[in-house]
Amino acid sequence: MPIQKIKRGYRRTRYVLYRETLVDFREHFWAFLGSFVGIGIIAYLQSVQLPHSDVIYLIGSFGASSVLVYGVIQSPLAQPRNLIGGHVFSALAGVTVQQFAPDILWITAPLAVSTSIVLMQVTKTLHPPGGATALIAVTGSVELKNLGYWYVITPVLTGALILLATALIFNNVTVKRHYPNNRKFHAMKMRFHGRFKKS
Repeated sequence: MPIQKIKRGYRRTRYVLYRETLVDFREHFWAFLGSFVGIGIIAYLQSVQLPHSDVIYLIGSFGASSVLVYGVIQSPLAQPRNLIGGHVFSALAGVTVQQFAPDILWITAPLAVSTSIVLMQVTKTLHPPGGATALIAVTGSVELKNLGYWYVITPVLTGALILLATALIFNNVTVKRHYPNNRKFHAMKMRFHGRFKKS
C-alpha cells in the first residue's frame, strides 16, 4: 500500500513538472518578472541595510524557492503553507542546532538538515529549499550566526513573505496562471476576471 502511494505521488509530480514546461512564452515572461521582482525587493532591502548593520536579507535558499513559487506554481511543494512553514520550521531547526550542538560541522550540518526535514514532514510544510535554510543557519557567516533566533524572523520569515506577496500578484495576473493551487481561490479569481471583463 505505501509503495502504491509513492508511485502515485511520483506520477503526479512528473505530470505537474511536465505540464509546467508546456507553458507559452507569456507564462515564461510572468515567471521571469515575478522572480525578478521578488528577489529584487529582498536584494534591495539588503543593499539599503547592509552598510549600516549586520542585517542579512538575501540567503541562497530564496533562489531555490523562487524556482518553485514562480516556475512550478502548481507543485504541492510551492504552495504558501509550504513556502512559509518550510522556511520557518527549517530556520528554527537550524538555529536550535547551532545554539545547542557543539560547533563541529560534521555534526551540526547533517543534524540541522535532517531535523528540518522531519519538522517539515510532521507539519506538512515540505519545501525543499528549507533544507538549505537550516544548513545556512549552521554554516553561515559569524554575523548570521550571531542573529540567533532573529534569523527566523529576518531574513527567513521576512524574505518568504516578500516572495509570497510577489507570487500572489504575478502568478495571478493572467487567467491561465493561478496561485495558490486552491479550488476556492481559483473560483474567486475567475469570478473577479469575469467582472473585470464586463466593466
